[in-house]
Amino acid sequence: MQRVRVGLTGLATVLLLIGVASAIFTSADNEEPVVAEGASKPDVVANMTDGVVTNTAAAPKDEPIAELGIAPRTAETPAPEITPYPIPEPK
Repeated sequence: MQRVRVGLTGLATVLLLIGVASAIFTSADNEEPVVAEGASKPDVVANMTDGVVTNTAAAPKDEPIAELGIAPRTAETPAPEITPYPIPEPK
């Protein structure tokens, strides 16, 4: 009987700790992100490129293992076309 009581007490303690941790992390997720004055904007930084956009959608997908880098390609494939980044016209 003592083993059952100790086991159930330990189980209840673990469940209580999980509940408390879940409540803490849930309240942390609901907070607004802090944005410093003059800092870079994350949505702008995420969309930045080096000025060259490559079009890989037109490349044939016949060797999926080679695309993952596991095995070398068996056939010579042409280099992907490089499309220059569109420059907005001045207003």
